[in-house]
Amino acid sequence: MRDVYVIGTGITKFSRLEYPLVEIAAYPAIMAMKDCGLSKVDHVYVANMGGSRLNHQTSLASALIDHLSLYPSGADSIENGPASGASAIKEGYQAIASGMHDVVMVVGAERMREANNLEATDFVASLAHPLAEQIYGVTLPSLAGMFTRLYMKKYGVTSRHLAMVAIKNHTNALKNPFAHLHAPITMDGIMDGPDAMNNNPMIADPLRFFDMCPVSDGGACIILASAEVAKKIKRPKIRLAGIGQATDTHCVHEREDPTDLLAVKEAARRCFQMAKIKPKDVDVAELHDAFTILEIVESEEVGFFKKGEGHLALESGYTALNGKLPINTSGGLKAKGHPVGATGVGQAHEIVTQLRGEAGERQVKNAKTGFTCNFGGFGNNVVTLTFVKE
Repeated sequence: MRDVYVIGTGITKFSRLEYPLVEIAAYPAIMAMKDCGLSKVDHVYVANMGGSRLNHQTSLASALIDHLSLYPSGADSIENGPASGASAIKEGYQAIASGMHDVVMVVGAERMREANNLEATDFVASLAHPLAEQIYGVTLPSLAGMFTRLYMKKYGVTSRHLAMVAIKNHTNALKNPFAHLHAPITMDGIMDGPDAMNNNPMIADPLRFFDMCPVSDGGACIILASAEVAKKIKRPKIRLAGIGQATDTHCVHEREDPTDLLAVKEAARRCFQMAKIKPKDVDVAELHDAFTILEIVESEEVGFFKKGEGHLALESGYTALNGKLPINTSGGLKAKGHPVGATGVGQAHEIVTQLRGEAGERQVKNAKTGFTCNFGGFGNNVVTLTFVKE
């Protein structure tokens, strides 16, 4: 297979955006084309989960082609829940690596804040099993709450550790102009102080308000190309070196040990094997922290830390912006935001920005290798990516 490079990137602010969904997709696409100096691509892949239900918009990829006058380029819409973004990148990679195309655009876009919070929660709950979970009122926060309680009991994670994730990622987001939440938080404000419980109410025991990501609108784009095209583009050479995808049972209660995220572990193993690296070689990572517990657990499952030691690494500062392995330098889903279909592409955008040395105040020094974990459902479909600076 041919090597595949990222030659262009673009992103919107993740927030509330007063634009139609197709324009949310178009803005980062235009940025990415300007970034690499190209005006045409062979094919477009657009990741989106909620367009048909939330925005009355289907066939978003075709609409984007028309909006940008990119015809006759091919176009495909990709839906794989919250893992849609990285799934679309995988499709783009395959098209370039196989020789079918030389330049492809991958866009992720979502307009979720058109719905109120209850509607958005119900929409995301459609990820649950329709007969074994949905009909009993299961939501993603409820699954995360039960998962967190089990993990706390088994490995000694505390609510303070969860708060540390939130505080770290909010701090990082303050350095990211595209992040949804530019609000500093402290342990006193959300855990210890006299107003902490009012500021940080219980949502899904033991998870509190600041343990959960916001509902966001937003879009992101990367442009992938063959080595022959990439060498003509005057941008740092960032190669998409590894991709891994794996699945687990749809229903969490059917897993032998519900505290194991086996799809995360297997997807990471496949990704590192393809990239011919080990977890210890990663300099910066974006992990799917829709709930604070997930950053801790994913950091263990992908091999950065031993099982049950992720919270200790967090506590020591190992995963801080100035630590040995910075995680979620963008602010993560927790503070950067989580427009579900765009999240995986947004994670890739952050890693490429870091490897290019263009991350400004949140720049990780000498970053050469980056990793992303895009988590679908409650760990039943996971896609991981590794990027390498050459």
